[in-house]
Amino acid sequence: MRYHYPMQTETSSFNPVLLRAQFPALQQTVNDHPAVFLDGPGGTQVPQRVIDAISEAHTLGISNHGGPFLTSARTDAIVDAARLAMMDFYNARCPEEIVFGQNMTSLTFAISRAIARTWQPGDEIIVTRLDHDANISPWLMAAEDRGVTVRWLDFDPAGCTLRLDTLPELLNAKTRLLAITYASNAVGSITDVKRAVALAHEAGALTYVDSVHYAPHGLIDVQALDCDFLVSSTYKYFGPHTGVLYGKYELLDSLTAYKVRPATNKPAGKWETGTQSFESLAGVTAAVNYLAAIGAAAGPERRAQLKLAMQRIKEYEMSLSMQFLHGATRVPGLRVYGVTDIERLAERTPTFAVSLAGHTPAGVAAYLGQKGIFVWDGHYYAIAVMERLGLLDKGGLVRIGFVHYNTPQEVDQVLAALRDLAG
Repeated sequence: MRYHYPMQTETSSFNPVLLRAQFPALQQTVNDHPAVFLDGPGGTQVPQRVIDAISEAHTLGISNHGGPFLTSARTDAIVDAARLAMMDFYNARCPEEIVFGQNMTSLTFAISRAIARTWQPGDEIIVTRLDHDANISPWLMAAEDRGVTVRWLDFDPAGCTLRLDTLPELLNAKTRLLAITYASNAVGSITDVKRAVALAHEAGALTYVDSVHYAPHGLIDVQALDCDFLVSSTYKYFGPHTGVLYGKYELLDSLTAYKVRPATNKPAGKWETGTQSFESLAGVTAAVNYLAAIGAAAGPERRAQLKLAMQRIKEYEMSLSMQFLHGATRVPGLRVYGVTDIERLAERTPTFAVSLAGHTPAGVAAYLGQKGIFVWDGHYYAIAVMERLGLLDKGGLVRIGFVHYNTPQEVDQVLAALRDLAG
């Protein structure tokens, strides 16, 4: 019997309870406490339709692609559907601009190695101190290999927002690449990527955007951004552990991919090394369709549905952010990093890095975990962020991350637990 997926209508208010019913993992308890999943920045849970899609792929049978028989044809259909789904999710120009991989990190290492072949000693690249290390280390290593100078774009420690006003000072005729985050996985700050891309292109540099943390919270439009590459991982937005790269067709076509022979010359396929996780790609399509269903009232076109869905999600998540920030002021000794002005909520995701006076980040996370509240502590691979804040050798921070399946009651629960610990 197939699972029935309830949908919301345009006239209904955003109802997270209706959506939560689609997530089996959200129904469990810990020490007699209902589990509160505030670990979304490290990976979200998946709805039943994603589980069904992956299970069905195995149940019906799949084989490697390109074969003249049923299960291989089924695999080909799964791959094609996933490319079309992510084309709509990113608003790419064609499915050939979509590349799948193990995760964002693996894809970035592969692309960085390929792009670096075009660099010469004395060239320059720019990375930022707000990025996850997966959008820093691959470029640092590539630059070292090629004798390329690395310049750093800093962020303002007060609000943890990138200093884009200083970007023109770093760009010059030698700049070959700007690697930049769409939103910080550590402190939630959103970057004006469109502005950064325009500045980089004026200097003749390519742009590589890490949208892993932004993807569950806002609409992505690679054509509007005009970025050259953009990457995310679907397990951050209710799907399986799969990385998805967008690249402009002409760049994917012209760059040399490191892979075994024989290799396809088609831009997308030539970047997909080894055998893909085809069952996961079935889950990718299901995850995109889950999000699109939230905006089903927009009509039959999936891109239009996604636009409405992400608008509704953003508005709802901003209400959770406002609730959390108001409540945080009533927790003694609690410090929230990043944008805290409720008039600027559009400049952040509902991800909050916090510290609690008198308690280590690990101690706070463990205390919350005993109460069934799941949060992360440490640096979460945002090493440059913690270094810049002077916290890397002090245990980092506690990260509390909300997504659209979280409820106002859960916001109250984590705030109450923090007040109890502080008291």
